[in-house]
Amino acid sequence: MTTGEVLSQSEIDALLAALSAGEMSAEELKKEEEGKRVKVYDFKRALRFSKDQIRSLTRIHENFARLLTTFFSAQLRTYVQISVASADQIPYEEFIRSIPKMTILNIFEVPPLNGHILIEVNPNIAYAMLDRVMGGRGTSMNKVDNLTEIETKIMSNLFDKAFSNLRDAWESVAEIDPIFTDFEVNPQFLQMISPNDTVVVISLNTQIGEASGMINICIPHVVLEPIIPKLSVHYWMQTQKKESLPEETKAIDRRIRFAKLPIIAELGSATITIQEFLQLEVGDVIELDQSIHQPLLIKVGDIPKFIGQPGKRNKKLAIQILDTFKGEENYNDE
Repeated sequence: MTTGEVLSQSEIDALLAALSAGEMSAEELKKEEEGKRVKVYDFKRALRFSKDQIRSLTRIHENFARLLTTFFSAQLRTYVQISVASADQIPYEEFIRSIPKMTILNIFEVPPLNGHILIEVNPNIAYAMLDRVMGGRGTSMNKVDNLTEIETKIMSNLFDKAFSNLRDAWESVAEIDPIFTDFEVNPQFLQMISPNDTVVVISLNTQIGEASGMINICIPHVVLEPIIPKLSVHYWMQTQKKESLPEETKAIDRRIRFAKLPIIAELGSATITIQEFLQLEVGDVIELDQSIHQPLLIKVGDIPKFIGQPGKRNKKLAIQILDTFKGEENYNDE
């Protein structure tokens, strides 16, 4: 028992029974506790990610799970439910031992990040997906060692399209471009990284029709190393703050203020027939439907905005704004 460890009721009962029966004395218990104060550290299971960073990766892949649910629902046209079950950091060797000896393995490159991401799909759901794509009811089976070339091609195409959703899920921390590079069924043939290197494994609970299984996403530390600072809460809070900087608002305001708009002062309008239009010649006069005593309508980008009067300024034609345009009544009153 270590300091701060909480015992269950059955463990407490067993401990009290041992003390009562004389099998263990209080002094022996005290010595045993003192001897275990030093916590054993396993260097093979190095913890390179903080709990905060693991939580950030969990949030990213919760979004990825939603995107996958939408994609597979549309592609397979059956009930699909995918959600994050767990996220943990373990040695690569331990991950390989934890998955089936024969399973569906998809390897992706994620440039500009280095290294590869491994996505393992349990054969139960992989075959259910294949059966649905081929027009079946989604029956699950497990014969990975006997995959035909056609089955391999159909599966790899399906997973290539599905896992391209990683791009959208990761866009908040990195702009990646997932590239499907390999399809394998035997984990022992995969030597992506050293067995003792730390990887983050995100497990997704997956339900396809009546079949269920796991999708495991294995991300080596070397892939995440360049973006580790972006996985902290501090970075997320900083990003939120940058979105509302006053300098950006001022820059937009400045651009709007110096934008050029067409200004039109209408002297009036007239209606003529096509015959009269065809007979127009130089020197003809067209009578407008507006009195010289009425103000002119000023349009900004074809929208009536002001009323004004014509004149001259520095020997150039000009228009003086008298008021804002408030409709026909305001215009006719003038």
